[in-house]
Amino acid sequence: MKHFFNRRETIVTEALDGLLLTSGNGRLARLDSFPDIKVILRADWDKSKVAIISGGGAGHEPSHAGFVGKGMLTAAVSGEIFASPSVDAVLTAIRAVTGPKGALLIVKNYTGDRLNFGLAAEKARAEGFDVEMVIVADDIAIPGINQPRGVAGTLFVHKIVGYHAERGEDLTTVTAQARSAAGDIVSLGMSLSTCSVPGQAHEDRLGADEGELGLGIHGEPGLERIAMQPVADIVATMVARLSPALREGASHALLINNLGAVPPLEMTVIANAVLSSSLGRRIRLIIGPAPMMTALNMNGFSLSLIRLDAAREAALTATVEPHAWVPAVELHEIQIIAAPKTSAGLNGAAVAGENSRNRRLITALCEHLISQESELNRLDGRVGDGDTGSTVATGARSVLARLDMLPLDRPAATLASLGDILRTSMGGSSGVLLSIFFTAAAKAMADKADISAALLAGLDRMTFYGGASVGDRTMVDALSPALQALASGDVGAAAKAAAAGAESTKTMTKARAGRASYVGERDLAGVADPGAVAVAGAFGVVASLA
Repeated sequence: MKHFFNRRETIVTEALDGLLLTSGNGRLARLDSFPDIKVILRADWDKSKVAIISGGGAGHEPSHAGFVGKGMLTAAVSGEIFASPSVDAVLTAIRAVTGPKGALLIVKNYTGDRLNFGLAAEKARAEGFDVEMVIVADDIAIPGINQPRGVAGTLFVHKIVGYHAERGEDLTTVTAQARSAAGDIVSLGMSLSTCSVPGQAHEDRLGADEGELGLGIHGEPGLERIAMQPVADIVATMVARLSPALREGASHALLINNLGAVPPLEMTVIANAVLSSSLGRRIRLIIGPAPMMTALNMNGFSLSLIRLDAAREAALTATVEPHAWVPAVELHEIQIIAAPKTSAGLNGAAVAGENSRNRRLITALCEHLISQESELNRLDGRVGDGDTGSTVATGARSVLARLDMLPLDRPAATLASLGDILRTSMGGSSGVLLSIFFTAAAKAMADKADISAALLAGLDRMTFYGGASVGDRTMVDALSPALQALASGDVGAAAKAAAAGAESTKTMTKARAGRASYVGERDLAGVADPGAVAVAGAFGVVASLA
């Protein structure tokens, strides 16, 4: 897989420096021990309170350095990608930030982290520092395992103990809060791919139709592979594993964590599925969805829950300095506000009317366009953003859904209704253009009952506002010659003209309108414009029914 980096040997130090340069106001700093010892710490730290130290391998950004700041971590120690920091690195961090009130180390339950942080704690104690260590083992993926992994639920501990430390509480109290919180956290992850380490060959162990439940944050295998399925079913499986570990009747905070590569659109779909599931009734606070403890570019997410009490709720909702922490919000109902009432358009309060010929024609056109969804998306993927088929199919489905409400016995009103439907249901520029086309055609048809003249009037307005003309490599290349031929009354000639117009776009290596205008000649050559193909197909259907 492809990655943005310079050299594998410097990727972590360059990333940490990038964080420092963009963190703002100089609130973060690093020790001058770079690059061998990588410690990010609060620049304003005066050692008057308990220091909170965490860390681990890089590749989990924004963890851990992204959570350094007032109200959370005092320092973060970073190793190389997925490699624990050394004993010397952890010990250096302890020496740098620990004052009279001591330090607490928060460690995820991996062997390397336990050993390196543990030995550093012992050495620090031998030097006279007051140091405690709490291990977080929140992953429930593998039942009965002696050493569960520490994953994204660790962030609950960072937030809670940072709150108590900032209040000036002593090390004993802060440590007790950390241990109590760590014991009440459960987490489970799900991914559609493993992660790819920059500079290393990548081989995804998952099949094209497989996902993996319970894999770790370093890409290590999970509990089981499962077949691809709707996200609601995936979430239901995760909820079934998580729920038995939760205390019945208690309220919980939920952290929805992006493991690195899930698009924001999909993360909010996941959030909706989780909060709509049976788990939703147990949730009071929500953190995310957001990338908070990632696994490089893993296409997956994890769910972490902690039982709430008044003290934890106060800690989790307190304002903190690090921007990587996403503020918690209370679970709430979706607020719905009534849309403004619109005035009647050209078709007025159109009363449904029946005309079997028009019904058959509109139905056939819509069904054809829906059947071409994948092919039109494929063509658009070559020259645009790959959604023309879906956009057109959405409009067609909306028309079919409202077919019984159309004034099919009155052509002008039918055209106006089609313009209204496509305006509200069909996204992108295509929806607006076709709405203009049908709306203008309806106006012309109301003035004079000549369908071919009305459609040409619609084309005139569409090209005026859209700016495209024949030769610009758009649907106009098929629509214009087809409507010109239709004016002679020959539907078959119109269909042939539309097909020829669509075919001609294959040789147009320079688009002057639409998204294809941003695409180079090499990518356009030999590929028909999807909008023109859709128009040609529609005229083919009309000709077949004539």
